[in-house]
Amino acid sequence: MDIDDIKIGTEGSIFGSIEKGIAGIKKIEKTGYDSIWMADHIMGWTPESIWTPDIIKMAVFQESPHLYYDVVSMMALAAENTKKVTLGTSVTETFRRHPAVLAQTFLTLDNISKGRVLLGIGAGEAENITPYGITFEKPVSRLEESLQIIKLLWESNNKVDYDGEFWSLKDAILAIKPFKKKKYPPIWIAAHGPKMLNLTGKYADGWLPAYSDPKAYKIKLNHVRNAAKKVGRDPTEITPGLFSYIVIDEDHNACDELIGNPYVKNTLLTLPQSVFEEYGVDHPLGKDFYGLTEYIPTKFDKDSIMEAIGKIPQKLCDDSVLHGTPDDVIGKIEDYAEVGLKHIVLTNITFMNDLSKVKSSFNGMKKVLSYFKG
Repeated sequence: MDIDDIKIGTEGSIFGSIEKGIAGIKKIEKTGYDSIWMADHIMGWTPESIWTPDIIKMAVFQESPHLYYDVVSMMALAAENTKKVTLGTSVTETFRRHPAVLAQTFLTLDNISKGRVLLGIGAGEAENITPYGITFEKPVSRLEESLQIIKLLWESNNKVDYDGEFWSLKDAILAIKPFKKKKYPPIWIAAHGPKMLNLTGKYADGWLPAYSDPKAYKIKLNHVRNAAKKVGRDPTEITPGLFSYIVIDEDHNACDELIGNPYVKNTLLTLPQSVFEEYGVDHPLGKDFYGLTEYIPTKFDKDSIMEAIGKIPQKLCDDSVLHGTPDDVIGKIEDYAEVGLKHIVLTNITFMNDLSKVKSSFNGMKKVLSYFKG
């Protein structure tokens, strides 16, 4: 393992003041991160029913957990205000965004950024789809068709036709070219289950899962690589990534306490039933409930969500959230690197329930970054 090969990215979504958000983006680039990632959400994962200072301290400074600007607009702003850092979506989907529009949008961003954008995409999340009157059906099949259309429009110099289950193209054309000749934005897929892992091996330039210990990560990465081989692709051309929440402090015991708070535990409600079964319990919101595709935070009142959070085993928190001292975190990233990881995206949630940890946690992340970047 060569630690110089490990790239470190971080969350850069802008909440509240756009001016302060852009200042934060500039600071991330100056600090030396390889990539900045922005969420494509309309609502956030935290129910507003528990977004109160007595439960989540961050609520003192941010009035709602659902303050999300349009990701495309924010990425364009970020591109204009940075020079070197890679910019990615974490992640978009193809229910709200037509594949032809995605193809056009990301080539536009590619030209604005001078070749620095990355299309992070997934099957979609119910919270951004169902409440807004959009039917959420066959997400994996829909994503595959979308990927086929994007690549078709990018790689063709002439008008094209496409006859699919979800979309049809007739005499369609996309004349925009990438900033660098024949170098289209990389496509990274957020994949966890077998069908999505197959799509990653078949179509993607990168893999961006979340919530995975190194042992499971290795198994899934091998699945991706085998899927690539089956369609004649070189599996080494797919960058193994990981999106991870991080709780970091010089005091390991403080981290152990912080990962048990309601904000952190709520994020774990996005996990599927299969993960909870490994810890001897059912999903707190119902057996066979798949949080990532079913959890709609605005549907839950305070009592019901606090009851669900109370059912989450602490061991699951320990295993699912990257946490500890800077040295602990470095060691865990090296464990992932040993099984193939090349690019990790760290999202700092340390301070969400302890505002005194803002400065110290970001300083801890700098220590991690410095170790891998020199």
